[in-house]
Amino acid sequence: MASRLVLRIQERYARLTAGEQKLAQLILDRQDDILTHSATEIAEMAGVSKATAARFFQHLGYSDFNEVKLQAREERNRTEPYEYSVTNSEQVALGRTIGAHLELELKNLTKTFEEMRSDKVREAAELIAAAPRVWVLGFGSEEGFARYARLLLSRLRHNVMILGINQGSWAEDLAMTGPKDVLLVITLPPHNTLLKPILSYAATSRLNVITITDRGSMLEAQRHSRVVLPCHVASFALGASHTAVGSAIRLLMLTYAAHAGKSAQQRSEIIAGIHEELGDFD
Repeated sequence: MASRLVLRIQERYARLTAGEQKLAQLILDRQDDILTHSATEIAEMAGVSKATAARFFQHLGYSDFNEVKLQAREERNRTEPYEYSVTNSEQVALGRTIGAHLELELKNLTKTFEEMRSDKVREAAELIAAAPRVWVLGFGSEEGFARYARLLLSRLRHNVMILGINQGSWAEDLAMTGPKDVLLVITLPPHNTLLKPILSYAATSRLNVITITDRGSMLEAQRHSRVVLPCHVASFALGASHTAVGSAIRLLMLTYAAHAGKSAQQRSEIIAGIHEELGDFD
């Protein structure tokens, strides 16, 4: 996956010509073609001229297509297969150095945001902005992150609720959902058995599902989600790392805040004023 190329395209897309945007969309949809096709072939697939392709890559800051292909090969070679545990069972986290732990966490963050599409984050923010209500769902370890997401988002907009906040209240909460509501799902394997029937109900109720999950679950998540934000969660032991998940939640909320603009700022200021009146913060 030519992730740095994708980031450059997303940053400059609005300034590209119509022909360059056709080429950009082809690359976004078929990123691996960079490794297996020539510049001429890619231009032909996009229906543009070789000259347009040359200008396109130069506008993105590359000297020529060979530099693009070399970068893509380097990224492919340093991308490791996804896995939860990157060590043998006897090499648990307590036996690792702080440096090794830091290196793995940084790798999770770096790979997550190199590969995450900014247009998908914006689409998720727009769905949240248009939603009458936002419901947040997380099971097990992810329940805490669902509460974190709800707390951040409730500082920016109204009607943000945890789905199933009271044990056994799934049916009652689902009965309150409606078309165009957003269901923000935060889930990592092993997925709770309740997840599938809840998502099935969400589909029949026309909820817009946004899912934050691991890359291994991405294809399955795409079947029921309008937007999927995949994260790298490799760890030495004790299950998945949630570092990138927490950061992805925060990125989504910051993107929503920027999209909502003044209304989000006003709500944040109102809540800050209420906290001051309550005196619940030092």
